[in-house]
Amino acid sequence: MNLSRSLLRQPVDPSALVVRILGAAVTAVVGFVVACLGFLLVTRLAYSGRALPGVRISHLDVGGRTEAEIATLIGQTVTYPDSARIVLRDRAQVWTATPAELGVVLDIPSMTAEALATGRRGRLTERLDDQVQAWFRGRSLAPIVLIDGRVASAYFAGLAAQIDRPVIEASLSIDGLDVQVQPGQVGRRLDTTANLAALAQVVPSLHDAGIELVIRESPPQVLDVSQQAAQARIILSQPLSLTAEGAGPWTFDAAELAQMMRFNRVTDASGAHYAVGLDPAALSEFLAGLAPELEREPENARFIFNDDTRQLDLLRSAVIGRTLDIPATIESVNAGLTAGQHTLPLVFDTTDPAVGDTATAAELGITENLLMASYGTQGAATYFSGSSAERIQNIATASAAFHGLLIAPGQTFSMGDYLGDISLDTGYAEALIILGNRTIKGVGGGVCQVSTTLFRAVFFAGFPIVERHPHAYRVGYYEQGTGSPGPGMDATVFLPLVDFKFTNDTPYWLLMETYIYGNQLLWKFYSTSDGRTVQWSKDISNEVKAPETIYRENPDLPKGEIEQVDWSAKGLDVVVYRTVTRDGETLYQDRIKTHYLPWRAIYEFGPGTDLPDDANVEDD
Repeated sequence: MNLSRSLLRQPVDPSALVVRILGAAVTAVVGFVVACLGFLLVTRLAYSGRALPGVRISHLDVGGRTEAEIATLIGQTVTYPDSARIVLRDRAQVWTATPAELGVVLDIPSMTAEALATGRRGRLTERLDDQVQAWFRGRSLAPIVLIDGRVASAYFAGLAAQIDRPVIEASLSIDGLDVQVQPGQVGRRLDTTANLAALAQVVPSLHDAGIELVIRESPPQVLDVSQQAAQARIILSQPLSLTAEGAGPWTFDAAELAQMMRFNRVTDASGAHYAVGLDPAALSEFLAGLAPELEREPENARFIFNDDTRQLDLLRSAVIGRTLDIPATIESVNAGLTAGQHTLPLVFDTTDPAVGDTATAAELGITENLLMASYGTQGAATYFSGSSAERIQNIATASAAFHGLLIAPGQTFSMGDYLGDISLDTGYAEALIILGNRTIKGVGGGVCQVSTTLFRAVFFAGFPIVERHPHAYRVGYYEQGTGSPGPGMDATVFLPLVDFKFTNDTPYWLLMETYIYGNQLLWKFYSTSDGRTVQWSKDISNEVKAPETIYRENPDLPKGEIEQVDWSAKGLDVVVYRTVTRDGETLYQDRIKTHYLPWRAIYEFGPGTDLPDDANVEDD
């Protein structure tokens, strides 16, 4: 006892204690490792060539079974490919298939190999963990299935034949007067790749499943044309009438509209759609034919100067100029038709005249009668005593074209611009005219009385003369009347070759008025005088006697009738001198030359008419 106590009382060495503890730990670890190795070794020896205890494939316990046994068990027990159902849906359509029909098969070799490999691969710790887990808690392996892409694709191809449909663009056409409609169709395509992926997601569960098929839709650019068809039917429901002020209307019946109908696909911010309307090319061709007759130059208002109030009295309203705007008309017609309108006006570009209806004398600088103020006469006058009724009619018709006409400051005036067409349709009659070296009947005889009167007004008002042509011979009408300026003071017009022109070189508008008083044509000028005056004189020379009178047979005259158609006139050379001055300054010096041919008197007679014994009959 004493010895023991003495031993216990001896102090403990800490280093020795640590060594003893470490030794014990190492012994434990080594024991554990040996035990594990023993467990692994024993288990492997006991289950050599077999699945370890606790290994399951899905719900099947395959522990302790050989490769052949596992394969047999799976093959006999797992009937999923043939017994399960996969429901495939596309909207209201449903198809049911077994997994096998979709190419699904069990990968039995892979599942068997996976079962046998459990607890036998990886590091020692991993193998031990797998084996312990399988032994105590069980180790469930997921089934392995494969999808035969060729079989699945073939099955989906069969579905695509029922599902797929092409994109169809809606369209319109005309059959006679009937509007035909082809509705559009949304294109549909079964996406096999996406559906294979969806199948791969559901089959590993080995349960029945449903798949919403993936369909790719492609809408057409134009799906619905019912609205456009309705518009087309409205267009064809009644005739189209095109109107214009002072012309038309021009009417197209339903059959003509049907031939011109066009359906053009357009794309804008709202997407693609059809524009219904008439063919722009056909409309353009039609309108181009109308354009010349519809074109209208702007015309100033016409006035009469009231000598009492010294104001302008409106004679004729101004005319707004216009040209047919073909593109705008086509757009307007098609827009109107689609809105249900069938009477549509043509569209014009308009041009306002320089002088409107409300212009005043003060605005235009018209204050007085120029000829009366400067030369003590109301205007230039010529006489036409002895003229036929037809010639007088032509004088009245031609002079009326210039009554109330305004000439702008700086404007060069042309009679041809305002005289218009000289024809029977415009109010002229047949009367004697000079053509070449003969006097014959022609439309407009007497118009030169008007040009001669204007020439004299221009001459005495002091305006610059731009173009003047004399007659071939002296005309007695132009030398009639007291105070007549005599030969050399006439002017002829023969449009479009021969014209009379002058320029208003003042800063004021010039108003012209023409009047017929009995056998006199009077031409007045109203404006404001700038103080110019005219001095004039003439030289006459080279007088030539008229040729001998002749008689000419005219088969259109009855027997016994003789009619004079030309009057004798001496030939002359006349030079008229004019000097226009203002405030001592010479503005113009003119030398106006005229060469008159000697002219014989000519009588025409009907066949079989007795002629005077001394008659000189013209040879045929």
